[in-house]
Amino acid sequence: MLNYKRYQKNPVIDYPEREWPNKEIEKAPVWCSVDLRDGNQALIDPMIVQEKVEFFNYLIKLGFKEIEIGFPAASQIEFDFLRQLIDRKMIPDDVVVQVLTQCREELIDRTFEAIEGCKQAVVHIYNSTSTLQRDVVFGMDKEQIINIAVEGTRMVKERAKNFPGKIILEYSPESFTGTELDFALEICTAVQDAWGPTKEEPMIINLPSTVEMNTPNVYADQIEWMNKHFKNRESIVLSVHPHNDRGTGVASAELAILAGAERVEGTLFGNGERTGNVDILNIAYNMFSQGINPNLAIEHINESIEIYERCCKIPIHPRHPYAGKMVFTAFSGSHQDAINKGVKAMKERGNEIWQVPYLPIDPADIGKEYEPIVRINSQSGKGGVAFIMDTYFGFKLPKGMHKEFANVIQAISEKQGEVSPDQIMESFREEYLNKKEPIHFRKLRVDDLSGETKSEFDTKVTVTYTNHGESKVYEAVGNGPIDAAKRGLQEELSVDIKILDYEEHALQSGSNSQAAAYIHLLDVESGKVTYGVGVSSNITRASVRAIFSAVNRLGLGE
Repeated sequence: MLNYKRYQKNPVIDYPEREWPNKEIEKAPVWCSVDLRDGNQALIDPMIVQEKVEFFNYLIKLGFKEIEIGFPAASQIEFDFLRQLIDRKMIPDDVVVQVLTQCREELIDRTFEAIEGCKQAVVHIYNSTSTLQRDVVFGMDKEQIINIAVEGTRMVKERAKNFPGKIILEYSPESFTGTELDFALEICTAVQDAWGPTKEEPMIINLPSTVEMNTPNVYADQIEWMNKHFKNRESIVLSVHPHNDRGTGVASAELAILAGAERVEGTLFGNGERTGNVDILNIAYNMFSQGINPNLAIEHINESIEIYERCCKIPIHPRHPYAGKMVFTAFSGSHQDAINKGVKAMKERGNEIWQVPYLPIDPADIGKEYEPIVRINSQSGKGGVAFIMDTYFGFKLPKGMHKEFANVIQAISEKQGEVSPDQIMESFREEYLNKKEPIHFRKLRVDDLSGETKSEFDTKVTVTYTNHGESKVYEAVGNGPIDAAKRGLQEELSVDIKILDYEEHALQSGSNSQAAAYIHLLDVESGKVTYGVGVSSNITRASVRAIFSAVNRLGLGE
């Protein structure tokens, strides 16, 4: 039996005077990206300096004005990265970098050494305040915990006096969601008193949902309570830093904004410890879908995906809101019909407001496309079959091949009805990958002739194959191995063939990766054309297999 009795409900606050449920989000908060610190520390393979520089530049391109770039006192890579940004003058005047440090003197000194020469920076100090961590981690009482925060603030303030640039203090009571509200207010107020912020030069108080411990409405109550009880509220920028342990990070952030938060810390696509930080792009696109300017340049989501996946080495989930490959794809015929009718009605009415069933935004507005794909049956188009081959099996069929293979599947569907993805793949193997009769490619050797002869050709191949089961070998020369293999096969079979198009791609990454090659072949005598497909760990072998596949499909080996 599920042992649910091991767990207990986290406490909620008695706060009937809450006002946030009657409010609406009207404008974007200040966004602070923590991809390069909080996000980076959660990566299996953290970013190297060059990747961090690229990611930093992209965050600037997106429009972030506040970027937490690391914990320079904790790592030489973090320190060197920050020094590169400063020494190479890569930080725009309107961008504020943020650095994290614990409230320890040697770490604060190292932090100020790292930001030397920076025009303006947020120095972000923190210490854990929750009842659990006070008990089992630090073994300290409330007064001792407050002293850590106040001493950290004092040390930052002393060093800021002699710093030639502008220093903004940020304080986070880590594990805020597990901290008694009166104590959270007490420690934040003590830091506030020690720093002395003003309306003109405010400090940031960041209230993190370090671990999501309850429903988003409880977090919103906590934020609103703090918001209403801060003294000198105009001297504080109220920030939140939600995590996603319960899968409600986005909701927590949105409700926190209703509750008075002015600033949100998070990452692109929600990367972070455990289940991640809050997904800033998700919130920004949510605002965009409601006609609110998110104040970020998020028109090209595919660019964000490419940079994120390459630098973070984490794939975007296909069902990720807005970014997933499948979120703008309708598999249901009724959904597809409703979408098509909605788009048609918009055009006919000249409506400038987007209103289409099942599509909360126009995918084109963020650089995506709607793919009207239904499950594969006799009414499915060529795009549906190609989509299945790509999504399920990784074969990115050339555009010219879509109709050719779709005709094969349609013939099956007309006999039996719906065709499953596995059956589509089996037909693909039968029609292309396993098309090995009457001629079957066996072995290839490639020799480079560059500089060895005065021939117009630079490559020689030796191809071993069987014809109707009989083993044969031919040698041929050409401009590259594919051309040479094609020329030799012409001689062997006494045919005239021409390669019209050639495409290739990797099927998977890693040391065991396979490559797929597609050859569009013309039989010059008959005028017939077809595609052949080959797969191998070696792209040259895959290409030669594709030639043999196409020749067999054209019936030229008979």
